[in-house]
Amino acid sequence: MAQIPDGALGETETVAAGVRVAAPGRLHFGFLDLHGGLGRRFGSIGLALDTPAISLTARPSPNLTITGPEAERARSYALAAAGYLGIAGHAALRIEETMPAHAGFGSGTQLALSVAAALAGLDGRAFAPEAFANALDRGNRSGIGLAAFTQGGLIVDGGRDGLGTPPPLIARLAYPEDWRIVLILDTSMTGVHGSREVEAFRDLPRFPESQAAEICRIVLMQVLPAAATAEPEGFGAGITTIQRLIGDHFAPHQGGRYASPAVAEALGAIAAQGVAGYGQSSWGPTGFALMPSEDAARQLVASLQRPGPLQFLIARGRNTGASVTPL
Repeated sequence: MAQIPDGALGETETVAAGVRVAAPGRLHFGFLDLHGGLGRRFGSIGLALDTPAISLTARPSPNLTITGPEAERARSYALAAAGYLGIAGHAALRIEETMPAHAGFGSGTQLALSVAAALAGLDGRAFAPEAFANALDRGNRSGIGLAAFTQGGLIVDGGRDGLGTPPPLIARLAYPEDWRIVLILDTSMTGVHGSREVEAFRDLPRFPESQAAEICRIVLMQVLPAAATAEPEGFGAGITTIQRLIGDHFAPHQGGRYASPAVAEALGAIAAQGVAGYGQSSWGPTGFALMPSEDAARQLVASLQRPGPLQFLIARGRNTGASVTPL
């Protein structure tokens, strides 16, 4: 199995039988600096997940065919990737597993990069994910999805400058193996995306400089050290504080600190149980709770389950990036 290293799937001979690509989902815990007064804006902290994930296969074909969920979305990415590579892009793509779209998992970035990696692999071409970011219109604000695809783990990026290049990776730590993430999915809605997302960033007031400074301090002096020393309480408390600051800023465009009323109710119950770390990924509606063990995660899910639109998954942090495997 070939992992995507720091940047490139090296040139190989064409894989006649085809390739399989498996890519992780991700959580976006929040932005570091929405103020942007130092010359870089956004900056993100997030985590690659073992589930939900994307799995697809690609085989040589006389033309481009795509089957499975998200086929039309994948087709647009395939055409963009083929154009960037300067190849015909003829392949039979079969999407075997995908993740909910516009739910906070970075599904668009992971699907786009997976399709591009598959086409490059079939053609024996080197695949540098960073080079595809602009061609595929990914990573416009956050570099978390790109780094999750290439490396996995707990990720911090340095935000966008004025040159249009993808945000640089500035920190990457392995996520503790024993820790778990309870994912809270609201199947009745999607998060803010597309033109609504563009409008939100345009219309929101400038983020307070003092709060951006507080978030950066929390990330550097609380969250990252707690992850490095496997101290779940400090890690969770830091993430929750970031979520409060960011969520309240975006509340006018998502109806409150959390996009889904059902997820908000579940997160209230989680807070009442004394869980240190919880919040919403990106624009939601998916919520999460950070748990120190599998047993603790299972107990939390059991306490929350009831009839309604919510579904619960127990995930691990994924400390490796996407894989490209010959068929």
